[in-house]
Amino acid sequence: MKYNRILIDKNEIITEVTYDAHNPFFTGKYAFNAVFNGEVNYAIEKRQLTLVPGSFIFLNHDTCYSKKIDSAVEVSTLSVLFDPEFVRDFEYAYYTETETLLDNPTGFKQRQPRFIESIYPLQGDIKYNLQHLSRHIENGTDDQLLLNEYLYHCLINYYNLYHSEIVSREASLKFLSCSTKTEILRRLSIARDYMISNYNKNIRLDDIAQTACLSVNHLLRTFKQAYQQSPHQFLTKIRLQQAKHLLKNTDYPINEIVDILGFECPSSFIRLFRNSFNVTPGQYR
Repeated sequence: MKYNRILIDKNEIITEVTYDAHNPFFTGKYAFNAVFNGEVNYAIEKRQLTLVPGSFIFLNHDTCYSKKIDSAVEVSTLSVLFDPEFVRDFEYAYYTETETLLDNPTGFKQRQPRFIESIYPLQGDIKYNLQHLSRHIENGTDDQLLLNEYLYHCLINYYNLYHSEIVSREASLKFLSCSTKTEILRRLSIARDYMISNYNKNIRLDDIAQTACLSVNHLLRTFKQAYQQSPHQFLTKIRLQQAKHLLKNTDYPINEIVDILGFECPSSFIRLFRNSFNVTPGQYR
């Protein structure tokens, strides 16, 4: 089941519930792609990524990508395709002082915004905003003003998240050059996305470092600076979050969940789960 709505300002909203889909070669618009249930595989230029349940990625307007769904469970997704001029106008209003906006409301928007592309958790205001937007689209809402307000809040929430997850982390890196900080964080984001996309596999530290084009020691040092945790701690956190999803949304036995997520044994999984969430997996279920 697929719903597609093109708004008057060239933005587009697409909701889809399916088991099987292949959409090749998207480009030309900023893309906010979210997954509520199931998994979606993305080929983003030279990267292969997987969006897991409760995650999203924001892609630049000139990024060429394709996505594929081949799932035994129902996959629910929402995509918002933003017209580049809409995003550029939003950024001008977002960063410009009020006095300047009053004198020159449209302004001179010289550059097209660019973002470090990374996978984020779908939670808080972003999650609720997108859930309500998806519901309006599926119910056939044709109120353009209402839908555009949801898109505006979608960008507000993303910019706030981007500032906390990218800009502030970039500042925490111990390098003098701003361009070096940006490049290091871009590579760390690639390492982070690789772990999210392969959370259920036996990932080696060498594999993560090679994917990010960093040495192992450089990866360990800079990842800790940016994310205040080691790659191993981050991967464990991702696996535990997916464990919560499986416990809540499936009937898989604990032992099977342990195998799916790549934990060593049920006892270590139960201990980690209890230490992280103050409840056992059985109690959480």
